[in-house]
Amino acid sequence: MPSASITIDSNAAVAEIDRRIFGAFVEHLGRCVYDGIYEPGHEQADENGFRRDVTALVKELGATTIRYPGGNFVSGYRWEDGVGPRDKRPVRRDLAWHSLENNQVGLNEFATWLKEVDSELMLAVNLGTRGILEALDLLEYTNHPSGTALSDLRAKHGYPEPWGVKMWCLGNEMDGPWQTGYMTADDYGKLAARTGQAMKAAEKDLELVICGSSGSAMPTFGEWERTVLEHAYEHVDYISCHAYYQERGGDLDSYLASAADMRYFIETVVATADHVKHRRKSDKTIMLSFDEWNIWYLDEHHESDEVNDEWRIAPRQLEDVYSVADAVVFGSLLMTLLENHDRVRSASLAQLVNVIAPIMTEPGGAAWRQTTFFPFSVTSRLACGRVLRPQVTTASVTSKVHGENAVVDCVATAGDENAAVFLFNRGREAVDVTIDVASLGRERIDEAVTLWDEDVYAKNTKDDPERVGLKPLDATLAEGRLTVRLEPVSWSALNLA
Repeated sequence: MPSASITIDSNAAVAEIDRRIFGAFVEHLGRCVYDGIYEPGHEQADENGFRRDVTALVKELGATTIRYPGGNFVSGYRWEDGVGPRDKRPVRRDLAWHSLENNQVGLNEFATWLKEVDSELMLAVNLGTRGILEALDLLEYTNHPSGTALSDLRAKHGYPEPWGVKMWCLGNEMDGPWQTGYMTADDYGKLAARTGQAMKAAEKDLELVICGSSGSAMPTFGEWERTVLEHAYEHVDYISCHAYYQERGGDLDSYLASAADMRYFIETVVATADHVKHRRKSDKTIMLSFDEWNIWYLDEHHESDEVNDEWRIAPRQLEDVYSVADAVVFGSLLMTLLENHDRVRSASLAQLVNVIAPIMTEPGGAAWRQTTFFPFSVTSRLACGRVLRPQVTTASVTSKVHGENAVVDCVATAGDENAAVFLFNRGREAVDVTIDVASLGRERIDEAVTLWDEDVYAKNTKDDPERVGLKPLDATLAEGRLTVRLEPVSWSALNLA
């Protein structure tokens, strides 16, 4: 049987954990909001129309920040449509997803719900079809305490206290020709700089995210980041990264190596941002906000007719059903975000409910966990303190797309009370792993779970919602040495106390 050895040094710290790394994303797309988190007629609906069963699952998932309201949706959104009396809110066409938006959920309803799930709001402003003034108006309505036209309007709407939103996205995927109002890097960089300057003049402690590339395959990748940061470097704090992965053509080995592309993405954006920093002789370091990442079978959706001209409210769109293989790759991507946490300080799993999501619902029916729910919920719950970068000695496996990659990946975290170890086996055989954890000073295993199945394509569905779940992991700890058997194509986690 193949083997691997790992050493975890408590001094090999990447960074202190910023809980924003466990963020998620809610867009007014498909059934994410309507028939997802919000369904007033459901037997589980609370007094505000939000489903209690979904709220409970979101809390269990452990999403710490929620990016809202888009996404492509935001580039055509008028935030004013979603505030005030519901019976006076207009129905609008959403050009991004060719559907109708009835605006029954807006800023105030969503921010109220976030208090129920203990999440921080991360707001995006529309720089596709709107601009500086509209961004400033939204900021005033959202954050100013009182005594101005828009803060008093918020109070009139029933929300006297400001929402205190700190993190703001300056548009969304403005490099993409699918985006309403997309721009060249030069035009967007100038607009983002002016918008950022104005917003920070209103509230100096805001944290602003400028749009990076929509993916590493974009023809302008790298050059886009350089250009927009040349214009806006001193006015922003983060640059966004978006990446989605899927298995193509039955090439499971390449799919299992998807984290190699995410690492390439991160390294390229970091190098570009630091180049601009040094060229401008700036004292500030730009961090990365990986505010869209997930498994998404985009090819299949492009071939379908689910985005069409029927102009429906909350149509079924992008409702991928995830397999064990999808969840295992998902877990490896989350590990990659953690191992680069010195620069990736914020991340948003896209999306939260129904739309390429870890949580699924049926109108008037049940809510259940997808396979991808488990790596996220366990990592968010166990990770604490500092991220540690282990030394891993293992064999490699070759894939057509990503070349050679280690069979076993590992990342760890350590806090005052516990240490956590996360492991990924991308190989097709079980691996016996020995881990030196002596420097962590832990004496027992409090929890050891793994996600794997003899059928790597097993899924949780409406008819069989508990087909896939976490299983006990075969592990022992003695004299500072952790011994673990990793099943093939698996993701695992251990909590050491």
